[in-house]
Amino acid sequence: MRYRTLGGTGIEVSVHCLGTMMFGAVGNPDHADCARILQAALDAGINFVDTADMYSRGESEEIVGKALQGRREDVVLATKVHFPMGEGPNRGGNSRRWITHEVEQSLRRLGTDWIDLYQVHRPDPSTDIEETLSVLTDLVSQGKIRAFGCSTFPAEEIVEAYHVAERRGYGKFRTEQPPYSLLARGIERSLLPTTQRLNMGVLTWSPLASGFLSGKVRRDQPVDLTTGRAALTPFRFDPAIPSNAAKFDALEALIEVAESIGCSLPELALAFVVSHPAVTSVISGPRTMDHLEGLLKGAALVLDDETLDRIDAIVPPGTDLYQADGAWQPVSLTNPATRRRPLTDRAAA
Repeated sequence: MRYRTLGGTGIEVSVHCLGTMMFGAVGNPDHADCARILQAALDAGINFVDTADMYSRGESEEIVGKALQGRREDVVLATKVHFPMGEGPNRGGNSRRWITHEVEQSLRRLGTDWIDLYQVHRPDPSTDIEETLSVLTDLVSQGKIRAFGCSTFPAEEIVEAYHVAERRGYGKFRTEQPPYSLLARGIERSLLPTTQRLNMGVLTWSPLASGFLSGKVRRDQPVDLTTGRAALTPFRFDPAIPSNAAKFDALEALIEVAESIGCSLPELALAFVVSHPAVTSVISGPRTMDHLEGLLKGAALVLDDETLDRIDAIVPPGTDLYQADGAWQPVSLTNPATRRRPLTDRAAA
C-alpha cells in the first residue's frame, strides 16, 4: 500500500481510503460483515476510513466505531456533517449551532474522543462561511477534531473560504472531497489546480462512476435496473436513453485499454484517479468482501504515460460525460428565480 501526506496536515494516509457509505441499511445491514470488511482493509495496509453522520442515519458511524475498537490509534478517521439528521428546522446545515451539536453525536457514535478529519459535506448558501470556519477552528482548539475540510465545494467557494480564514485568523480547509472518475473529469479544469495552489489534500469519490465502471455494464448486454447502483439511479444505466450513448461509447473503448494492459476496468478506473498529482487518496465504498478484494487487487497498479494518453483520447481532460450523483449544484442553477428578473421589471424594459 502506498501512502501520501494529506495536504499540509503532516498526516500520512493510504492512497486508497475505505469509504463506508454502504455500511448499514442503505447497503450492507450485517454489522459483523461490515466489521470484517473494515478489519480486512486495515490488515491490507489501508489506514484511512471515511464515513458521514448521514450514512444510514448514523448507523455507518456506529458500525465503524465498534469495528475500530482496539485499533483506533492506527486509523486516520474522517467523517462529515451537513445533511439533515431529523425533522424540523436547525437539524442540518453548516451553522455553529448544528455543527456544535452534531460533532458530539458523531464522537458518541464513533466511540472516540477525537476525529482526525471533520468535513463539511456540502456548501450551505444560508450560512456565512465565516460562521462555519469559526466553529471548526474552535473544535480544533478543543481537541475534538484534528483538521477540517470540505466536500464537493466549487473552486470559487474554496478560494473564498481561504481568504476569509486568512483575514480572520481562522483555520483553513485542509482537504476537499470531490467526485472524480474516468467519465467525470470536470474537476481537472479549476478545482484540482486550485487545491494544488492552496496545498490541500484531495479525497475523491465515485471512482467507478456510480457502478458504470464496475465491469458489469456493457453496451450490448441487458442491465439489471432493480439491484445495486442501477436501482438507485436507473437513468444512468439505461442504454435506451440517448444521453447515455457517449458513456457507452467511452465504456467500450476503456475496456479495450484495460484489457490491453492486463487489468480489469475497475482497476484501471482506480489507478487513473490516483495518477493525478493533486489527488491524495481515492475513496472506494465496498459493500461486500468480494468488492474489497477487487479494490485491493488493483491497489499497486500504476499507469504509464502511453496509457494515460489513450484515456485522454477517449475522454478528454476536463470533460464530464455525466453529472455525478449527489454532486452539489449552486442555487444559481437550482432556483429559477435567481436567473429571472421580476416580471414587472421585464415588462418595463
